[in-house]
Amino acid sequence: MNASVATAPEPDPAFGGGTPDEPTGTGERIVTLDLIRGVAVLGILFANITAFGQPVTSYFWPEALPGGATVWDHAVWYFQLVFVDHKFRGLFSLLFGAGVYLFTERAWARGSGRWLQFRRLAWLLVFGAIHYFLIWHGDILGTYAASGMMALPFLKWPVRRQLRLGILMYVVGSLVFLAGFAGAYVVSVDPAFAAKLPPDMAKSIAEAPAKALADTPKDIKLYGGDSYPAVVRHMVTEEAGGFLGGLTLVPLMETFGLVMIGIALYRFGFFSGGLDPVKMRKWGWRGLIGGLAFTALVAIWPFTSGWPFFGTLLVFNEIARLAQVPIALGLAALLAVNAPRLATTALGSRFVAAGRMAFSNYLGTSILMMFVFQGWAFGLFGQFHRPGLMLIVFAVWTAMLLWSKPWLARFRYGPLEWVWRCLTYWKLFPLRR
Repeated sequence: MNASVATAPEPDPAFGGGTPDEPTGTGERIVTLDLIRGVAVLGILFANITAFGQPVTSYFWPEALPGGATVWDHAVWYFQLVFVDHKFRGLFSLLFGAGVYLFTERAWARGSGRWLQFRRLAWLLVFGAIHYFLIWHGDILGTYAASGMMALPFLKWPVRRQLRLGILMYVVGSLVFLAGFAGAYVVSVDPAFAAKLPPDMAKSIAEAPAKALADTPKDIKLYGGDSYPAVVRHMVTEEAGGFLGGLTLVPLMETFGLVMIGIALYRFGFFSGGLDPVKMRKWGWRGLIGGLAFTALVAIWPFTSGWPFFGTLLVFNEIARLAQVPIALGLAALLAVNAPRLATTALGSRFVAAGRMAFSNYLGTSILMMFVFQGWAFGLFGQFHRPGLMLIVFAVWTAMLLWSKPWLARFRYGPLEWVWRCLTYWKLFPLRR
């Protein structure tokens, strides 16, 4: 057996029948995917923490922080952009693609088909809607569900054609977004160019920074002071378009391409020891170091230009994102090569457990952050600047790594993984070992 396939700690008779309506057993898990998911789910919290605890504009533009940004806010922004932002979302998207194909491949082997995967993704879309409207506005589950559904017609394509499609979609989406953000920046600094636009469009761009600053106290009032029903009402009546954008624009411009690349990588043996480990290490280090160096250079621009709104937006959302794939692939390659060894260590085994429960850890973190920050609960929204938010990140990381392994020692799946499986197969499976 390949070293990257985890062995179940005990027989699993409930999942041993091999019929189309039964999920795979725990003995068929690929430990490499679980370990990388564990790293990714911790990194996702680091990336999202500012949007959990502060007005959403401050996520990319530090000047929108209540009271203005300090030198330490700028330093943490720089660190996050270089090492965290976009990278772990990209990594998670590649893993999601691999998981989509892995699940469908095993469904095919049991006589089922893409309909079972569609039903699984449909339930993920339901979870995403619950997450977005009832828990937190930064949901990614709906985007993954939509991207997975878009990928279903292409699952039987030759692997190289899948890879080409993924790269094409990602590159086209990146160029479209880059053109949009770059155009807005040029309009904001060049009056002659702005004069060529329709007056309403030029006015909207000119007023965007002031509007962003004006939205800060509104967010503070909503999330830091209003009741839970008021927050939900706002999400349903004012922010529904954001959820629809996450089902359409975001998949087409980024996530679908990454999912297709992840599918191709899985089929090439990237996550299961099927590629030359020496070459994977070499290209992994090149992608990681080259991507980080590029990001470190471009991230200096906002510092030297006085943090212009559209300039910072351009650097954060697009120029720095050009290194997303090299860094995500580099990190994935290095983790994949070393996963069989790392998974046997005390710390590595906890990352594996956190990855096996990535769904529960991701959604559970949002629920926990809702209670920590929103005004109807502990009311810490807007109270911590970026350095203080890092303390919360470290505390939650510790909790994830501490609780996941003991839970899986007693139960077959994470709590939400179990619910998702039962809904997918429309059958109640045993949870306790």
